[in-house]
Amino acid sequence: MNETSIQRCTPEHLSLYGEIYAAAFAGEPWNDHWTVEDATTHVGEILESRQSYGLEYLVDGQVAAFILGSSMLFHYGRTFEINDLAVSPKYQGQGIASLLLDRLIDDLKKQGIKGFHLITAAQGTLPAFYERHGFNQEHRVILMGME
Repeated sequence: MNETSIQRCTPEHLSLYGEIYAAAFAGEPWNDHWTVEDATTHVGEILESRQSYGLEYLVDGQVAAFILGSSMLFHYGRTFEINDLAVSPKYQGQGIASLLLDRLIDDLKKQGIKGFHLITAAQGTLPAFYERHGFNQEHRVILMGME
């Protein structure tokens, strides 16, 4: 039987987070072409933020997944943006993402976080996944971009 645990993300595991991120986002629904180096830089920039908070999921002492984001103060209280939730392809489909998401929300509500938000793919299984965890599509704001 595998021993599992959830603990705070640590800079010492940054290279592992980069590997997991690049591998996880190479698959559906993203099909992104991240290099491990760029993925590591991406995760590191979030992890280094003073307001960051993240959790890692370990299987037999090895990092299998992580969730990471940062908080920001607004006029109505501090909110948390989930920037990354990545599960190694080897461990996908086992409920690890749900465990991490639920634990993160529980931990941060205890710390006084007033709300949570994230950006995810509009198609595929991800909107329904987040809806099962209490997220709703925002209708008061829109995501805008520019190339």
